[in-house]
Parts: sequence; C-alpha cells; structure tokens
Amino acid sequence: MGSMFPKVYDVAMKPLEATRFKKVRTGLVGNAEGRVLEIGSGTGINFPYYKNATQVDAIEPNPLMSKRANERLRYARVPIQLHECGAESLPFADDTFDTVVATLVFCTIPDPMKALAEMQRVSKPGAHLLFFEHVRMEPMLLSKTQDFLNPLWEKICDGCQLNRDTLDLVKKSGIEVAKVESYYAKLFLYIKGHNVKK
Repeated sequence: MGSMFPKVYDVAMKPLEATRFKKVRTGLVGNAEGRVLEIGSGTGINFPYYKNATQVDAIEPNPLMSKRANERLRYARVPIQLHECGAESLPFADDTFDTVVATLVFCTIPDPMKALAEMQRVSKPGAHLLFFEHVRMEPMLLSKTQDFLNPLWEKICDGCQLNRDTLDLVKKSGIEVAKVESYYAKLFLYIKGHNVKK
C-alpha cells in the first residue's frame, strides 16, 4: 500500500464529497442501525454520519488511512472501534452485526467474493448490507475506456479497480439486492441488500 494515496485522498475527493456524496452518505450511513460493521473505513469520512448505530466496528488494512481516521473519531456521535485488518478475514464471530456498510471500498479489495462471504458470515440473518461503490459502466464505449485506463488508475490509486462490476459480484454472492440507485451516469451505485442466510 502506498504512502502518498492516503495523504491526497481527502483533498482529491473533496469536490464530490461536498455535493452529491454528502447526501448519499447521510442517507446510507445514517440508516445503519444496531451494531454496525464498516468495511474499509479509509480516512473515517463516514464517522460523523452514524446516528442510529449502537456501536460501529470499522476495519481498514492501511495503517496510514487508519491514522487519519483516528482524527475523525472526535466528530462521531456513536462509539466507534477501529480494527487494522482486511475484509477477506474478519476477526468477528458469526451473526454479530445488524448492518454492514461499505462505501467506495470494493474497488480495492483483492478478493471481493471472499470479502462478501465474510460480510455474510459475520452479519445476522436479515441484516442490512449497504454499499456505495463506483462500478463498471454499461455503455460499451465507457466500459472499454475504463478497461483502457485501469492499469494506470490501479497504480495511481492504491490498487483501485476502475472497471470492477461490484453489483454483479454482490448478486453472485447470494446477497438479496433490494434496491439500486445510480449516480453520475451509473458510474456510482447505492446498493441496498439483505443477508438471506438461514
């Protein structure tokens, strides 16, 4: 993991965060209830938006991101515990969480299917699984452009896969998709799912 990306991430994202993203995060994160797991908390951008959670466990594998997230804990309205680990092997018992939140993170997870399986394992039956992700776009010209840019994008953006079809992965994982909303010509998707395990 690079050392430069965590330093510039908040600055690079500021124009988007100040507009549409803030509204999306307010709704998505604000609706997270009970004990919550946040996958890939990054610099802690979601922390101030939690209001209905009783407790949040936030995981992040990049220690430089976690260091910046620590600074945002002061703005949190609910208890948040940071854990330095990856999404593919979560240090939690089965059926622990009422809600799982993942925002702009599945593009960087090396094994997304394993991470989705872990999310289902540690969340309760019927738990809400909430995603806000950038994805592979539908028009062929745009998706081919993403394919072309991806090798350079991956190097610059700490492993981010510009062309990952996260919605398809969520569906293939067995998560029940209840709602999908798109933004910016379907480059970004809000996906609301449920854990249907028995």
